[in-house]
Amino acid sequence: MAAVVSAILACMSQALWRVRRFKHAAASLVGLPLLLAAAQPALAVCQLVADAPYRDLLPGEARVWQAALGPGEVQIRYIGHSTFELETPKGVRIATDYNDSVRPFLPPTVATMNGAHSTHYARNPDPSIEHLLFGWDPGGGPLDHDLTVQDVRIRNIQTNIRGWDGETRRLGNSIFIFEVADLCLAHLGHLHHRLTDEDLKRLGQIDIVFAAIDNSSTLRLDSLMDVLADIGPAMVIPMHFHFAGALEAFVGRATEAGYEIVRADRPKLVVSRGSLPVRKTVYVMLPGGP
Repeated sequence: MAAVVSAILACMSQALWRVRRFKHAAASLVGLPLLLAAAQPALAVCQLVADAPYRDLLPGEARVWQAALGPGEVQIRYIGHSTFELETPKGVRIATDYNDSVRPFLPPTVATMNGAHSTHYARNPDPSIEHLLFGWDPGGGPLDHDLTVQDVRIRNIQTNIRGWDGETRRLGNSIFIFEVADLCLAHLGHLHHRLTDEDLKRLGQIDIVFAAIDNSSTLRLDSLMDVLADIGPAMVIPMHFHFAGALEAFVGRATEAGYEIVRADRPKLVVSRGSLPVRKTVYVMLPGGP
């Protein structure tokens, strides 16, 4: 009898998760024509970039693909701390929370940074980086990115952070969203608070979330689990688990919340729309360095 009840509860949990994902996608569509008409810098619906990879070729133009990736695939490599290297089908490479200590072996095409502390931004970025995107405005105030580089669209949603003195620093962090190959990926950065309804609408439907799970300098686990439930991604990839016991504590909470836990044997993952898990999943990669 207990096994039957457990199976029913598991099915109900999955159903509720799918309902949340649908509700957020539907909420994002409300008022979409107005958003398009107003030409807002960040669309509410995370969707395929029109330029990639399905646009018509110009006369005399040849289609060139990165040999390692198919047209609907994205490669994710965990470099360390909060830095991932994302590679698109057209070979655009993006480094998240790019800093002076933990970097990919080759300079990325695009680097995103956050202002929490020095392991999330670079004072001496490689000069060959084509696009260096700050997640905060060093001069203060809002900062909106909406950039398309070949087959990837990159945009941000700013959030607040706490300083080492405990005081709130407004707009000191950005969630960066990457729309590529019919997938939507969101790097939460150094998130310090729950997301508002407006944040969730601007996020749109997210497939993969990179989440700091340290349970100390960012969100506590209770708040983090609420944020993940609100976003409703198919896959959560943990990061920022440098504190002893942080990873196991998060895995335990995620298991209780109905996530399947996958422990990867290498710090690299190639993902596509068709390979996303049916059941919500925590995909654990250990840092692989440059």
